[in-house]
Order: sequence, then structure tokens, then C-alpha cells
Amino acid sequence: MSNAGQDNLYQFDEEFRDTIATVDAEGKRVWVYPKKPSGPFHIRRIWVTVFLLALFFGGPFLQVGGRPLLLLNFFERKFIILGHVFWPQDFFLLALTLITLFVFVILFTVAFGRLWCGWACPQTIFMEMVYRKIEYWIEGDANEQRRLNQAPWTGAKIVKKAGKQLIFVAIAVLIAHTAMAYLIGVDQVVDIVSQPPSAHMGGFIGLLIFTGIFYGVFAWFREQACIVVCPYGRLQGVLLVKDSIVVAYDWIRGEPRGKIKKHAVETEKKGDCIDCKLCVHVCPTGIDIRNGTQLECVNCTACIDACDEVMVKVDRPKGLIRYASFNSIEKGKTRLVTPRIMGYAAVLTILVSVLSYFIFTRADIETTILKAPGTLYTRLEDGQISNLYTIEFLNKTFDDMPLDVRLEGPTAATLMKIGADPVVVPHEGILKRNFMVKIPESELSETRTVLQFGIYQGDKKIVSAKARFVGPMKLKKS
Repeated sequence: MSNAGQDNLYQFDEEFRDTIATVDAEGKRVWVYPKKPSGPFHIRRIWVTVFLLALFFGGPFLQVGGRPLLLLNFFERKFIILGHVFWPQDFFLLALTLITLFVFVILFTVAFGRLWCGWACPQTIFMEMVYRKIEYWIEGDANEQRRLNQAPWTGAKIVKKAGKQLIFVAIAVLIAHTAMAYLIGVDQVVDIVSQPPSAHMGGFIGLLIFTGIFYGVFAWFREQACIVVCPYGRLQGVLLVKDSIVVAYDWIRGEPRGKIKKHAVETEKKGDCIDCKLCVHVCPTGIDIRNGTQLECVNCTACIDACDEVMVKVDRPKGLIRYASFNSIEKGKTRLVTPRIMGYAAVLTILVSVLSYFIFTRADIETTILKAPGTLYTRLEDGQISNLYTIEFLNKTFDDMPLDVRLEGPTAATLMKIGADPVVVPHEGILKRNFMVKIPESELSETRTVLQFGIYQGDKKIVSAKARFVGPMKLKKS
């Protein structure tokens, strides 16, 4: 073949990358009608979906030690993860958690591609395993849906379309309320629902917005969320390597394509792919997996089930489309543990260890001691120097906590509490108290002296704190 011929073939093979399957040459959207999936992988995905949906809808009601399993209250800047309370003061823990999660995503993608997208992503679960199931139930399989959309409006069509949309809205409402429960808590969602909108206008508007977003995504935007909006598909182009396990077509075994029949004697060599295009028809993003790994592929395994069913019918081995790496297809070698994987795993292990240390050694009470604004020091009549301090306590627990502040150094210093109220920090709250520290001027050898405080709950010391004591400048003797 001439170089020109090779170039033309290459351009033809790569032509699919110039466009996406859901947009035509004029830039208009092409509506995807995926064929109803079935098969062993789909059954496994159904069981995974049932578990994840039960976890999602039951999550707001689950508690760990009397605390919600997960609460992401951005409005009050309070976060509860696996029963542990985090506040804005714990921002470094949140940042470390996000970094750890990002490294985990990198490691998981390098090893297994977009397995998350096909099996656990909320977009895929609700779109493919909930909304499309309802669509199949009401309107039928792909061809029936096409015919229904092209048919004139009749009473039967109106009933089907209106019924489907009502169910879509109802599910969007349920998802919105559950998502809101993760943000503000179940009790507040119950208050919003059980009282007139005017009593909780902000919460009511929030639920309406959430419902509109979920309905719009799953009823109209659909696969475009994965193809156009989600950055993960583009990220995999950077992260995937030839040893990554993805849903892949075995081009060595499948090519050249051609019609074959079961038990038929072939006169020319053909691959196992009979070019039935069922792998394309079942794809929820409308791609042809035989073109290779593409950003639109969410690894949903629908093409695997469809192809395996055809292979059985034509008496060929299953697995023409399967979970595999490029190298395992081309060279017959599967390498899951590579230097790159080991490097990411080592970094992830270090991050998880550091994060775990900070979480499990984090004190339930956080104390900040600062000099009262606008003050320096005061010289008292008895020859002592006093400083006024404001102590702020942050209680990260769900119980009121009585505390005792003790000055542990230097020995010549004395602590005076201003006011008679006891120090009882409310649960999940902040308490401020003013204290005065006095030190005899004769005991001050420096302009600034370090004070050591101990915060006690009963006889148990729970946290230590430091502050600076400011005194008069000492003149050096000549």
C-alpha cells in the first residue's frame, strides 16, 4: 500500500474522533435510543445499584455514635463524616482528604479505567438503572421509543408521555429531598416539608432548584452530562496507560469483520466480529467500542453482554469485548502491578496514614488564646503586671462540656477568671471567656514571656495551649 493509501486509511480509522456520536454535522443533538441491556454483567450491576441506592436513600437516617453518617452543612460550615465532626478550623484536614481522594482516583483510573463511571457513579446509576428502566417499562425498547416519538399525538401517546414525565418528576423530588438531607439534616428537611413554604422559604426554594436540576439532567440532558460536562472522561485520556483494564474490543481476534454462521464452513479467513452492531445499539452514549477507548465510554459493560450473547449464537468464544488492557490484547500479557501503580500506591498509603493520624489524634476541644484587642499590659498597685486575654473554645462533640482553665507556667503567674459564670462549652458550639494573668514585675526578665495553659475536663487534661505575656521593656545595665 502506498503512503497516500496508508494516510487515507489512518484518516478513515481516526475520523470518529473528530465528532461525538450525540451531535450531527450541523451541531444538532442526536437523541440516543440505547437498546435494552441484559446479561450477566447487567444483573451484577442491578445488585450493585440496589445496594448503592439503599445506601443513598438510607444514609441520612444512619448514625454513628449518635451522629449522622454524613452531613455536609456548607451553610453552617459544619461537616460530619463517618460520625466525626469537622469545622472550618479543620480545613487542613479537608484539604488533605481531597488530596488523598484525588490520588486515589488517579490510582484507580490508571489500574481500572472508568470502572467507577459504569458501576457506582450517581449519574450512571440514576440514568441507566432508574430513569431508562422506567422509560423501557412505559415506552418499550429502543425501536418502540423511536416509533412512539415519530407517531402523531394520540390519547395513548399523551398518557405514556405524561405518565413518564410525572414519574420522572416524582423521582427527582425524592432525590432532591435526600440530597438536601445530606446538607442540612433530616430534621430540618422534615420541618420544611411539614410546614408552609413561607416558614422556610430558603429551604423550599432550595428543594425546588434541586428538583429542577435533577429532573433536567435525567429527563433531558442525560448522557451529555458524561460526554460534555464531566471532566473525568478527559482526565482518563491523561491517566490511562496500555496496562489499564478497561472495556475493550479484541481487534486481533475480531478483525476482519464479516458475516458468519454457526457451524458454517468459511472459504476465507474472517474474524469473530460479525459486524452486527449490537454493541453500538446498546451503548448509552452512542459510541462504537470497536474504535477503541474513547472519552464517551463509561465502561457500563452493556456491549460485553450484547457481544457475548451473539458469540454464543454463532458458536464463538465469549469475550470478544471484555475487561482487558491494550497490552493483554496485543501481547497476551496482563500487568496490573506496574512501577507507576506502585508509585501512586505508595503516595496514597502515606497520605492515608497521615490523614488517619490527624483524625484520630484530633482533640474534641480546640482552644485559641489571644490578647484582648487593643490592650498591652497594665501595671497594678501591688507591683504586678497584668495582661487581659480572650479564650475561645470550640466544642467538636455533641455534648455540653464543662471545662477548667489552669495556668501551668511560669510558676510566678496567677490566673484570674473575669465573671462568675462557669466554663461550659455548648455542644457543637463556640464559647468565649475573658481571663487576666498577673506576674510580679520582678519575675519578668523578658519583654515577652511564654504562658503555658492546660484545659481540663475534671482531672483529665484534654488540650494544651500557649500565649504571649507582654511586660515592660527592661533596660540593660551599663
